[in-house]
Amino acid sequence: MTPDHPKINYGKTGILIVNLGTPNSTSWLDIRKYLKEFLSDRRVIEVNPLIWQVILNLFILTFRPSKTAKAYKEIWMKDKNMSPLRYYTESQAKKLSKQINNENLIVDFAMRYGNPSIRSKINHLQKKGCENLIILPLYPQYAAATTATVCDEVYRSLMKMRWQPNLKIIPHYESEPLYIEAIKNSIEKKISEISWKPDLIIASYHGIPKKYFDKGDPYHCYCHKTTRLISEKYSDIEIKTTFQSRFGPQEWLQPYTDKTFEALPKEGKKNILVICPGFSSDCVETLEEISIQGKESFIKSGGKNFEMIPCLNDSDDHIFLFKHLISKNI
Repeated sequence: MTPDHPKINYGKTGILIVNLGTPNSTSWLDIRKYLKEFLSDRRVIEVNPLIWQVILNLFILTFRPSKTAKAYKEIWMKDKNMSPLRYYTESQAKKLSKQINNENLIVDFAMRYGNPSIRSKINHLQKKGCENLIILPLYPQYAAATTATVCDEVYRSLMKMRWQPNLKIIPHYESEPLYIEAIKNSIEKKISEISWKPDLIIASYHGIPKKYFDKGDPYHCYCHKTTRLISEKYSDIEIKTTFQSRFGPQEWLQPYTDKTFEALPKEGKKNILVICPGFSSDCVETLEEISIQGKESFIKSGGKNFEMIPCLNDSDDHIFLFKHLISKNI
């Protein structure tokens, strides 16, 4: 290398874990900015973009930020001034880095929507000398609206780079034995903490419009596969798959989680546990939609006992799973 050659870092591998995203704060403007980016993604909303942008900007972004802000305020970690999803994703990256303990493997995290962005983190890793890049979308069950849109943004980021890194993406891990074992351990931990026997365990996954499934999205099948593998660990407790967080008037994957909560007490199932295997970190969908709204609806409908099992978050089992997934792709 000649004396006047610019310094180049090289020889390292970047590991980027990517979650959905979060607003920067609970303010109306920050919530609106986040929702605009999220709901403008054509992988998420498969509607004619000209029509959808009118609906989004004139109606949804006028009224929905206030409702969403209220939900975030219920679960916001005020002492850390961040959402639980941001906190746990950052903690996962730090703990994974510590577990890997290799100066040639640099672990970082990004969000598909909001901050820190995928593009900024890929650029950062390249400047650190990462010639290889492993992307781990934190969605165990692949869907076009989650994993695929992470891939889209990764590819768009690489299109801007003169020197592109080698790329590997881990697309899904819904049946990975360590993942199933980690879910089982979280269920066992919760059962050991309660004084009553659950009549049923609800495995609630984020929903998608049914037409996405009809077009060939494998998400529905992956969710049922995960539930089946968890169920095989239990002979005395039924585990039922449901789908939550539907948006808009069209039909989504069924059965719906909220309608199931309302119906269960009438069927004699008044003591339930709820787990959300598709969420890698607790977030507004688990802590507010399920733990607060879901529980309230279940009790109001005649239920007696309702407990939410925390997501795997930054638990040792979860970090070990990530390390295993990464090790298979280095």
